[in-house]
Amino acid sequence: MKILNVYRSEPDETVKKLVEIVTRDREEDSFDLSVDSPDYSALVDKIFAADQTICWW
Repeated sequence: MKILNVYRSEPDETVKKLVEIVTRDREEDSFDLSVDSPDYSALVDKIFAADQTICWW
């Protein structure tokens, strides 16, 4: 199972720990929305390639 983690801001220690737990023994990908110009086309491709998508604020 492939999980996509989408970050709206820089993850804190709690989020990092939760991501570690959720993605244990699974394939993981991530996308950072906090950059100046996010590539939304790449985000859409990643969403469709993943089995689950989790958005982290």
